[in-house]
Amino acid sequence: MSKKTEQARTLLEGEKKRIEDELAQLGLDAQSNDVRREGSPFGKREEEATESLEFEKRLALEKQLGEQLVEVEHALHKIEDGTYGLCDSCGEPIAKNRLEALPQASLCIECKAKNAKTRV
Repeated sequence: MSKKTEQARTLLEGEKKRIEDELAQLGLDAQSNDVRREGSPFGKREEEATESLEFEKRLALEKQLGEQLVEVEHALHKIEDGTYGLCDSCGEPIAKNRLEALPQASLCIECKAKNAKTRV
């Protein structure tokens, strides 16, 4: 395994830990919010609106973190099977500067651009 790939693995493992910690913290925060809700001095409607907004924000953040975790785990799997640095779509090498900026990148810039156009 090349030095660059080993560096990418280290970065990806650190990112995976950070994401997992953040997801765990969100779970703890949700539990502590349940405890704090009892006996709130605010009116019922305002309290429900605030709770709803906080719940929606937490769900969106959990979804985003979950997607990031999948990307990082996919990149780690590609390192294990020797395909790290190759585009999932066309099989061509992903530019080194792209991988340095985004170690979990699974598509070359051209395929990423095509993918973005088809989503719109």
